[in-house]
Amino acid sequence: MMAAYVDILKNEFPQIDSELFDYITGVLGSGGSDFEDAEDVFDAIGGFLQDVGDKNEDDIREICFQMFSSLQLTKCNSGQQQMLLDTPVQLSQVSADTASSANEVQGIWMVRRNQNTTVDAKKLEKAEAKLKAKHERRYEKDSQKTASPLVLEEASASQASSKKDTRVDSSGKNRSYDVRIENFDVSFGERCLLQGTELCLSSGRRYGLIGRNGLGKTTLLKMLASRSLHVPSHITILHVEQEVAGDDTMALQSVLESDSVREGLLKEEHLLNAHIANGTSDGLESVRLSEIYAKLEEIEADKAPARASVILAGLGFSPKMQQQETKEFSGGWRMRLALARALFARPDLLLLDEPTNMLDVRAILWLENYLQTWQSTILVVSHDRNFLNAVVTDIIHLHSQRLESYRGDYENFIKTKEDRLKNQQREYEAQLQYREHIQVFIDRFRYNANRAAQVQSKLKLLEKLPELKPLEKESEVVLRFPDNFEKLSPPILQLDEVEFYYTPDQRLFTGLCVSADLESRICIVGENGAGKSTVLKLLMGELTPINGTRHAHRNLKIGYFSQHHVDQLDLNVCSIELLLKRFPGHTEEEYRHQLGRYGITGELSTRPVASLSGGQKSRVAFAQMTMPSPNFYILDEPTNHLDMETIEALAKALNIFKGGVVLVSHDERLIRLVCKELWVCESGRVQRVDGGFDEYRDILQEQFRREGYL
Repeated sequence: MMAAYVDILKNEFPQIDSELFDYITGVLGSGGSDFEDAEDVFDAIGGFLQDVGDKNEDDIREICFQMFSSLQLTKCNSGQQQMLLDTPVQLSQVSADTASSANEVQGIWMVRRNQNTTVDAKKLEKAEAKLKAKHERRYEKDSQKTASPLVLEEASASQASSKKDTRVDSSGKNRSYDVRIENFDVSFGERCLLQGTELCLSSGRRYGLIGRNGLGKTTLLKMLASRSLHVPSHITILHVEQEVAGDDTMALQSVLESDSVREGLLKEEHLLNAHIANGTSDGLESVRLSEIYAKLEEIEADKAPARASVILAGLGFSPKMQQQETKEFSGGWRMRLALARALFARPDLLLLDEPTNMLDVRAILWLENYLQTWQSTILVVSHDRNFLNAVVTDIIHLHSQRLESYRGDYENFIKTKEDRLKNQQREYEAQLQYREHIQVFIDRFRYNANRAAQVQSKLKLLEKLPELKPLEKESEVVLRFPDNFEKLSPPILQLDEVEFYYTPDQRLFTGLCVSADLESRICIVGENGAGKSTVLKLLMGELTPINGTRHAHRNLKIGYFSQHHVDQLDLNVCSIELLLKRFPGHTEEEYRHQLGRYGITGELSTRPVASLSGGQKSRVAFAQMTMPSPNFYILDEPTNHLDMETIEALAKALNIFKGGVVLVSHDERLIRLVCKELWVCESGRVQRVDGGFDEYRDILQEQFRREGYL
């Protein structure tokens, strides 16, 4: 049976002063039910125990852990009854002001000190204040939790509208498909995301919207889609945001139904033919039918099923899947279906938010080729550098609460931006030098009566010069994976002749043989459903092989990043609380430092996780994954939602890391920067491609040509 905390205190500190003994047992005895963990016990009494004997901090923490455990056991056995102490304990006088500010928080036991006590009075007062403050914070936190549920902020937009543009738009005479929105603001809650900026989209051009995580790219798309920002009413908009709702409709039919014009004409044709067949025609139906047939021929309605099928096939839907009901698909496939519907409907303005997140490399390559011939306007948010280079004609850069446009693809944007920054720096230095030259003249002749008129002239000139602002540079993104661990000797991790299936009639892998060590930088690619995530779970030991064996070094410590990491985060707490719950026993400063390694700093770390952007949530997941300092990382689609600067930083961090890395990714940039080995998961096998990503890309291009998708 575990010893009571009184006995632990006597045994570990036989020389303890009686006054201090009374104080500590009083605190533990009366406030035992308020301690959430051993760290609370250490905060309350650890400082005194360190002064009693020669024990170090780790020993004291261990003793506090034993005391906390005995308190929990006492609470369970006694139904939280108060323990009767061997000596009387008094409640020290608490000032009325302090009590009222804490909403009369009670239950802190303290001994009334006499003048002859050997206890350090200042330290005791400090400990009492610290414990009392902890009670107050806990009381406030509990009050907040019970007072109101989490309320998420909402986005809003405002703009200066032109009466002329409004009049032209309402008259129906505006036939232009260009979008021009001037002098508008976008906010999210109290935070201003865009201020006094403008957005110009020329019809038929393809724009890539880029910028750091959390600056408002997704919010801007939502404001356009909802027409909170003014887009001419005759311009049709489609925003691929929500997955298709699952019902009895077949996938192919769901895509066909997205063309509302075609569907309306077909329904009207069916109705008119029914009237004619029933003999209820008034003679005008035949005329209208002729008009409908002409319109159907004009929009090539008869070719629609074939076009819809090609789009679905390009996005990975087999002929069998195209005939499946939408309710049979997972969320990821329903998002692909939503993208297929948008591509088929061909809106005047297509808004895409991270379209490559839901796709494998094969589907991304097909989408790149398909969008290159897109006739109307596209505005796409994407972190995929290669995708932007293949698709867009213009870049819109969101930074410093404004939008800046650049002609050309992403690589051209990088070059042009660097040239602009160099020119701005030269201009800034020239202005600075000119100011200094004037100031030198003023300082030299300030008290020279003969030069007084010139000095005054120079002073006025200096005042008229525009305000000199230093060059605005975005801070560099730096990620770091801790690697303070010992080197492990091979074999580290391997699968030997593994057979695995979820159902016996569908064998996923047979004779699977793969291995990895601390030097490995392996990327696994393949179509969705080929088993990439299953291979990762077999490597981690989350899944047990039906046959064959998994070998793992006894000191192997794996960190896992799931592509569904957001689903595993508690969205109702802040990032600091998230780490506290998962890894108790650290200080708030340590949690802040850990989050800061991944760019979650300042007020970001105290905001509810639900209010963070997708990329910021990914960073929180990285902070959580690396907290225990693993020596091997298994990453499943780690780049989803990350901005390009963070992807570059992630690649650098993985290259510097001294442990092993196996990742599943569709991001060509990350694969090229990090991976030394490329494994292709296909047809129940995992094969190494010696030519790397270039060879894999060539294989896919050849498949497209053979299947007629290019």
